[in-house]
Amino acid sequence: MSTLPPCPKCNSEYTYEDGVQLVCPECAHEWSANAEAEVDSDVKVYKDSAGTVLNDGDTITVIKDLKIKGTSLVVKVGTKVKNIRLCDGDHDIDCKIDGIGPMKLKSEFVRKV
Repeated sequence: MSTLPPCPKCNSEYTYEDGVQLVCPECAHEWSANAEAEVDSDVKVYKDSAGTVLNDGDTITVIKDLKIKGTSLVVKVGTKVKNIRLCDGDHDIDCKIDGIGPMKLKSEFVRKV
């Protein structure tokens, strides 16, 4: 009987050791044998340009002039944006900017206030 834990993705009992990694032959998932209590890898952590963790409802400032594609509008440096929402995708911040309207921003161009 195996003392290895089942696969955390598919719960297969046929896991095996490969060096310091555990491997599931059914779904090909690999994980560390030492980090059984590791945090769920599906949770994405959003960080601003300074490495500060962002959360829904935070207030941010823009750190670079951002031209809005298809218009002559520009989001200026220092523009404060309140009550952001985090979403998946290339542009991971969904917000509403006063004078411009709803738009999406990349977290690499903002700083948490």
